[in-house]
Amino acid sequence: MNILLVVEKLEDWPLTIGGVEVITAKSYLTDQTYTRLQKTRVYNLCRSYRYQQTGYYVSLLAAARGHRPIPDVSAMRDMQTQVIIKLSSEDIDALIQQSLSKIQNKEFILNIYFGHNLAKRYDRLSTALFNQFRAPLLRAKFACNRGHWGLAHVTSIALNDVPDSHRPFLLDVATRYFSGRAPRPRQKKPPRFFMGMLLNPADPTPPSNEKALKLFERAAEQRGIDTTRITKEQFSMLPEFDALFIRETTSVTDHTFRFARRAEKEGLIVIDDPLSILRCTNKVYLAEALQLRNITIPKTLIVHRDNIANIVDTVGLPCILKKPDSSYSQGVHKADTEEDLMEMAHRLLEKSDLVVAQEFLPTPFDWRVGIIDNEPFYICKYFMAENHWQIVHRDDGGKVRDEGYVTTIPMHKAPLKVIKTAVAAAKAIGNGLYGVDLKQIGSKVYVIEVNDNPSIDAGVEDQLRGIDIYGAVMDTFLARLEARYQPPSGSALKN
Repeated sequence: MNILLVVEKLEDWPLTIGGVEVITAKSYLTDQTYTRLQKTRVYNLCRSYRYQQTGYYVSLLAAARGHRPIPDVSAMRDMQTQVIIKLSSEDIDALIQQSLSKIQNKEFILNIYFGHNLAKRYDRLSTALFNQFRAPLLRAKFACNRGHWGLAHVTSIALNDVPDSHRPFLLDVATRYFSGRAPRPRQKKPPRFFMGMLLNPADPTPPSNEKALKLFERAAEQRGIDTTRITKEQFSMLPEFDALFIRETTSVTDHTFRFARRAEKEGLIVIDDPLSILRCTNKVYLAEALQLRNITIPKTLIVHRDNIANIVDTVGLPCILKKPDSSYSQGVHKADTEEDLMEMAHRLLEKSDLVVAQEFLPTPFDWRVGIIDNEPFYICKYFMAENHWQIVHRDDGGKVRDEGYVTTIPMHKAPLKVIKTAVAAAKAIGNGLYGVDLKQIGSKVYVIEVNDNPSIDAGVEDQLRGIDIYGAVMDTFLARLEARYQPPSGSALKN
């Protein structure tokens, strides 16, 4: 990975950091050597990012060349847009109030160097602003109105405006920032691409166990992809990667969706992509999308406060009620009587304006078809937990009491209709990584759910194909990375 630190004059950055090439903006804009570089990060430290000035063109052309600039043109525009600044202030309001609570003045200025401030107590606030505005050197101005602090202004700091007393600190944080992104010397050949793998070490039911994660890493290494495990605290690292692989339970309302959106904006190859997360995590969308494509699903009613009385006539009893964002057997309830149904429906509608009601289709197991890039690559039978109607049996507090066993079967032994239906359902969502759950009753096949971020555990889904399961996912990443980073055929700039 090439790391370029672009300045207007070389004397602006009289510091040396291993693995980082310092060049002038003029060289970057006019020297064909830099035009032809691939897999390059550009840290733009020009004195000004104003429209059509040198700093602006450095980031603009970096994006055109397939180099990922920090900041990009969107971040430059955000710093100049008061509406964006106000929204950013609201997003981190609690952190602002907590961080500045002891400030007695009505104004406060925070200098931020690669997400850090000299005063350790402002580090969290500095990191949050760095994550939002993505410029290496930032100056944030806060104003206090009636005891409430707000972000008033954000600008970049020109290198020559950094006080001499701050330069040792700037060198320290910049060195730590870049050294954390140096490739690890564990591959015989230099890696072609770099991937961040987003995990939640505290998740009691992660989508992949530790052995599976290591097998993903091995499969990636075999294809020239270096993987780095990251957590939600490392949001600012995203631009340093070529790809993001999310291996923690996703939700539109938490950091996983923000990671996916930011990664996509930065030009990374992302699985799970934000659109797949948005679609798969909402059962209302799934029901509507599948029905519109004539894909068979259980009798279904999108429930709101005005049609609760229609549930029994439409789907019958017993029936299943689902929260729109239910996952891993949570937020899914079975109503055996009309009394139970009404109580559950009203309770769920207190938290969501829409709920999904479906007919109950009892089967000893669900089919699970793993699909990547609209191709099936494993098929399992997920059996119901003992004496329970779901694969996972939870107590009233949500703790797992029991799980059914899983068996993986050869592709050629699975019913063709199950495979074709699963592929059609996945195509209704996108071309990412999905686990399609289906029920088969006689000759009819019903799609129950399409899951983004499906479970892939060592010893379970890989029972038959072993590391090939992990290789199938990494093959998709590799193909997309190679397509994304094709060398440019030419350039409009000449010496």
